[in-house]
Amino acid sequence: MSPVFPTVREVLDLVPVRNGAPRLVAGTAGLDRPVRWVHIAEVPDIATLLGGGELVLTTGIGLPGDDAGLREFIGALADVGVSGLAVELGRRYVSGVPRVMAAAAERRRLPLIELRRGTPFVRITEAVHALIVDAQLTELRATEEIHQRFTELSVEGAEPGEVLRQAAELAGCPMVLENLSRQVLAYDPAGENAQLLLDGWERHSRQIRPAGRTAYDPDSGWLVTTVGARGQDWGRLLLRWPVTESTPPTRLTILIERAASTLALGRLIRRDAEGLERQIHRTLLTALIDHTRPVDEVALRAKALGVVLDRRHLVGVVVRYRADEPSGDAGTPDDEPAAARRGGRRDTDPEGPEAGPARLRDLAEAVSQAVRDAKLTALTSPLDDQAVGALLALPDPAAEEKALSAFAAALRRVRLDAAPARPPASRLSESPDRPAGRAVTSGSARPADAPPRAAIVVAAGSGVGSLREARRSLIEARQVAEAARRDPRDLPCYRLPHVGLAGLLHLLRDEPRLQTFVERELGPLLAYDAQHPREQLLGTLRAYLEQGRNKSAGAAAAHLSRPAFYERLARIGRILDADLDSVDRCLSLHVALLALDAIRTP
Repeated sequence: MSPVFPTVREVLDLVPVRNGAPRLVAGTAGLDRPVRWVHIAEVPDIATLLGGGELVLTTGIGLPGDDAGLREFIGALADVGVSGLAVELGRRYVSGVPRVMAAAAERRRLPLIELRRGTPFVRITEAVHALIVDAQLTELRATEEIHQRFTELSVEGAEPGEVLRQAAELAGCPMVLENLSRQVLAYDPAGENAQLLLDGWERHSRQIRPAGRTAYDPDSGWLVTTVGARGQDWGRLLLRWPVTESTPPTRLTILIERAASTLALGRLIRRDAEGLERQIHRTLLTALIDHTRPVDEVALRAKALGVVLDRRHLVGVVVRYRADEPSGDAGTPDDEPAAARRGGRRDTDPEGPEAGPARLRDLAEAVSQAVRDAKLTALTSPLDDQAVGALLALPDPAAEEKALSAFAAALRRVRLDAAPARPPASRLSESPDRPAGRAVTSGSARPADAPPRAAIVVAAGSGVGSLREARRSLIEARQVAEAARRDPRDLPCYRLPHVGLAGLLHLLRDEPRLQTFVERELGPLLAYDAQHPREQLLGTLRAYLEQGRNKSAGAAAAHLSRPAFYERLARIGRILDADLDSVDRCLSLHVALLALDAIRTP
């Protein structure tokens, strides 16, 4: 974007000025000063009537005759901020302006031009003013485009990255959005080198100290405005103005303020969503997993956010809930709907967090807090509706086990602080076949005094030595977390060796031969359950196999009387044409169930 007003250099190229045979005799350094008006003056004290930015035209007939007077005249013009002085030769000065006058102008960097051929000043005035009016119309059109563009972005709820992209496109200048800790949240280099733009950003940013909410810092060359709303500032938006000899034009100030307003409005609209920093973390983690951005760009953006990933030992970690549903019914081996057993009423699992997106945000915040408490550096964000991922950046491989232990311990403290432990609710069977005093929890029969398993699973992938391999560690951690959901143990952190067969099946879940095996083993039972949704015999089979083929324990886990449980097992045997007393047949069915769980995992 060019400045609103023409510069002295541009004025010298106008036809009416060239007709006067102009010659610059002093003040070359000031040729890029903007000319906001042309003023004709023939009196020595004209400076008191000027406001700055004028190109003064004179024949010199009224100028002082002594050297001291000429120096004072030039000094007064420079002090008031005129853009330049053009003197027509022939009336007062014939061969050229006095040397003392030229020397004074050179010292003050004030362009001094000789017009060696007579030319009507009115022609120069008309040409310059026409140029100014045309530039102002261009400025007005640009301002209208700015308002229209950012109004559309506000209505569409554009993300910060898109707001900065369009702002940088309109400005033609690099732009950076930072938080109050001087960490980069978004940026657009406007075609320049992003590495050079962001290198040592925090140190550089703290040296940018404009005077005011929106102001230009001439020492650093950055136009800055504060971002915030409702009296709560949360960041700064900065635009680098490359022309160090002049201040940014008004339309750039309008642009940066409109962009800041759009960002503030977007944050208000998303006040119930994850914070902007978390959005950037999520973008970067998703980019690593899905290969949507170059690895070098991810490293650069992470570094600008305060997370250094280069030359670090990286470990992918995934934290997720054991149950997909907050009621705790997911994964229950009951073979009839839980709501039906409770007369249509849904109980809330005392160990489960809030339902829906709120519980995922709670888990994401708990993971972030645990990273801080363990004094680790990591990218953290939700990966899907149930899991939160973290990419730990460690100084060396030797720190891996210690860091994972510290993180897992910190996460459990955070979760306990967030949800104080309550005694697990017991459901006592009304069946005379169930032993008195035995409390049953969903999924297995456990003594009433047994400590409950944690509601979350922490899993870690294999450590890697470069960011290009980080995807493998994250995916492995996700697979381990999925496989560990049904693990009866309560380990602080699951690794690939801990999940055994379930982990292997998760690795093979996209293999067509495994899917064919599941259909061959369980297809008839799945088809039966689809036709009889109230019975769900698959849950009965799961309870029987998970209890080690102990029919009494399986009946207790399924919340059924033993006769009813036995009858259902007999029906399952007929449907599958299988002997459920056979160890080999039951082993095959159990593997098929584990493979089905892996295949159904989103």
